[in-house]
Amino acid sequence: MEYKKYFYEAVVVGSGAAGYNAICRLNGEGGKKAALVTEGRLCGTSRNTGSDKQTYYKLGLGGEFPDSVAKMAHDLFSCGSVDGDNALCEAALSARCFMNLCELGVEFPVNRYGEYIGYKTDHDPYERATSAGPLTSKYMTEALERQALKSGAEIFDNMLAVEILKYNGSVCGLLCLEKESGDFAVFFCTDIILATGGPAGIYADSVYPHGHTGSTGLALEAGAALQNMTEWQYGLASLNPRWNVSGTYMQVLPAIISVDADGTEREFTGDYYGDIYTALSAEFFKGYQWPFDNRRAADGSSVIDLLVYRETVLSGRRVYLDYTKNPFGLENIEFDRLSVEAYTYLEKAGACFGTPYERLMKMNAPAVELYRSKGVDLSRERLEIALCAQHNNGGIAVDMWWQTCVPGLFAAGECAGTHGISRPGGSALNAGQAGSLRAAQYICAHNRTLPDRNTLEETAEKALEKHLKYREKTLENTGDSDTLIKKAARRMSDRGGAIRTKADMDAALRGILDELAALEATAGVKDLKNLYKYYKLKDILTVQAAVLTAMSDFAEKVPFTRGSALYFSPDGVKARQLPECFRFVPDNGGSAGKIQEVSLKDGKFATLWRDVRPIPENRDFFENVWRQYRENKNIY
Repeated sequence: MEYKKYFYEAVVVGSGAAGYNAICRLNGEGGKKAALVTEGRLCGTSRNTGSDKQTYYKLGLGGEFPDSVAKMAHDLFSCGSVDGDNALCEAALSARCFMNLCELGVEFPVNRYGEYIGYKTDHDPYERATSAGPLTSKYMTEALERQALKSGAEIFDNMLAVEILKYNGSVCGLLCLEKESGDFAVFFCTDIILATGGPAGIYADSVYPHGHTGSTGLALEAGAALQNMTEWQYGLASLNPRWNVSGTYMQVLPAIISVDADGTEREFTGDYYGDIYTALSAEFFKGYQWPFDNRRAADGSSVIDLLVYRETVLSGRRVYLDYTKNPFGLENIEFDRLSVEAYTYLEKAGACFGTPYERLMKMNAPAVELYRSKGVDLSRERLEIALCAQHNNGGIAVDMWWQTCVPGLFAAGECAGTHGISRPGGSALNAGQAGSLRAAQYICAHNRTLPDRNTLEETAEKALEKHLKYREKTLENTGDSDTLIKKAARRMSDRGGAIRTKADMDAALRGILDELAALEATAGVKDLKNLYKYYKLKDILTVQAAVLTAMSDFAEKVPFTRGSALYFSPDGVKARQLPECFRFVPDNGGSAGKIQEVSLKDGKFATLWRDVRPIPENRDFFENVWRQYRENKNIY
């Protein structure tokens, strides 16, 4: 067969912050011959998303509060359904990874003495958070990319990974589709680090950037397990452009307006609360307490999320934020009538005046400039919003070296499922750096060998024969893959988003499994340049099936809701005046010590529950560690 062949020791898939860190560590420090494969160098969430002040969560490096690796590990672990060894590694490597970014030129702010002063983020008992602005992850990606190119990393762009090749159960290569030509190429290697981000393509209501869909299905089909796939973060976001409206975007109190198909407008939060200043205080806390959280869904700030969901999904209306005028027709807001915390915050910020736009310019001018750079002038235009998927806290199951159950296959960044139920805001950026470093360290310490060339090529050609048949059939089929992708994503947002009922999830799952079974005979593309869309559709449906299997299993076995979702229960509680579908049983913490895994075997999805791995108890004596480190014993 005619196909391109490349030979490397390791391959990194993905060109975000985790992927570039992995290739830097492999090539630069580890001396490995490694390559980076990406379907779009300038695509992905790391480079194209953020928030009002995108957070990096790290060990405390300034101020007076006492911090430690053990404390940070405990706080990450206490988020629920987190493996302790992953939490300890993320805490232990936090300072090293953060300082590496600083040395590479990411401008995290310091005071005149050199302290990295922090602030408190959600689920954060200390002030560990810092930020380089709304585009923190973009700056990280660009800095790491510069370092990767400086180290001589080879980057293969416009290549979509479509299958992980294995021999005797271990990784031996990666089969890729060249997106422009529709041809195939094989990268023979002993180790692969997946850094492909979260499975963004499975939802229609999403804050993930266009062009980022994820490739989690690759790991599933290779035999890796996923874990905590019920655990997502949902939050209010603008739809065009896709961007989180967290923090100051809500704290400056824009008008929240619902519009029906006839253009009739109304401000609906005041009707619910009965008092406009109570409604405005809740709106302030919606920015202060991020993201949607079931613990605040009966009488807290997450009621705002449910009200928006009611207007958009249940009532078919469109909801907008308007920064050009004060809410409820107020010419001047009486700020001292807000809750004490809201008033105190805005007063300290010097923002008790003017319109929402003027307050936003005062408190966070870069947040205004960010939208202007994307073609939206908040001084004149409204933002359409919805309750959107913004981060997957679950992902591919990994060990303490971020290796999956498939030898030679690693996962780092958002595609790795190390976060659990309720991670501190910004901890994903730290986890991506720590996880990619751990994976690279392990690969560099173990020199695995490939089978002989004949065996490799036989393995590749067997896989390639299957994909050539896919290509031929897809070009003949009449079903449009674009249309099928949109249908699948819409169904998932409506039936497997923040508001979940078992009947809806089971119905959606049946539809997905039917579509997967018929995919080779139905999904079509018009030419070879669009062949990649078939693989996108296949990955989206595969991951949706895994996620809905996990959600349905959770609804059956766990008698309460948890995290950033509501599982309907007729015997539950709900916020007053809201529809019955919002009834839920609050989380009692009873599942925090368990992790749910989902896997794909012989075409069927299955779940299992296991205990979390505890935080390792380290009572290391320095001289022993030093000796082991010198001799490289008991480390890797």
